[in-house]
Amino acid sequence: MLPVAFSGRIIVVQSELEANKAVDYLMAQPLVGIDTETRPSFTRGVVNKVALLQVSTLDTCFLFRLNVIGICPAIKRFLESEQVVKVGLSLKDDFTVLRRRTDFIPGGMVDLQHLVKEMGIKELSLQKVYAIFFGQKISKAQRLSNWEVDVLTDKQKIYAATDAWACVMIYNRMNDLKETGDYVIESLDEEESVAG
Repeated sequence: MLPVAFSGRIIVVQSELEANKAVDYLMAQPLVGIDTETRPSFTRGVVNKVALLQVSTLDTCFLFRLNVIGICPAIKRFLESEQVVKVGLSLKDDFTVLRRRTDFIPGGMVDLQHLVKEMGIKELSLQKVYAIFFGQKISKAQRLSNWEVDVLTDKQKIYAATDAWACVMIYNRMNDLKETGDYVIESLDEEESVAG
């Protein structure tokens, strides 16, 4: 199975001014994918605050460094807006970690886990759901890296952007299939697949 990676523009946001500009851009988009990253803790009972919020269109991804700027008013306004459809996977978990930084009322959110269940798909991880729809895998190699490092590596940036972008890709593909009805859910070796 071939690996896939986001190949568009990646913009790192680490000031309120940059966040304001990024949110202005994102508020003009009809649909975005979102995800978060948190520096892993290898000490029992220690939970780090969410460090990164990724928000992607099909060709541009913003990486908001929350460990640097926190959830500033612009980011909160974006998260609460009903104007932009924000698609993610397991959003409840993302909201839990984001709310540890500041409280907000999520708006315009669509959780892919609910949608894939409605289509009869039992797999719920982003990696497996993407593979079902596109026959490509998403690398998880950077998942346990340090998301609070001073400068994110190119591998970290691409990994983070890919997760948010993949949500948009899956959402669009699901809508296309639902419109045409041109799909069958098959069970292969106890794994669920979509075949057109």
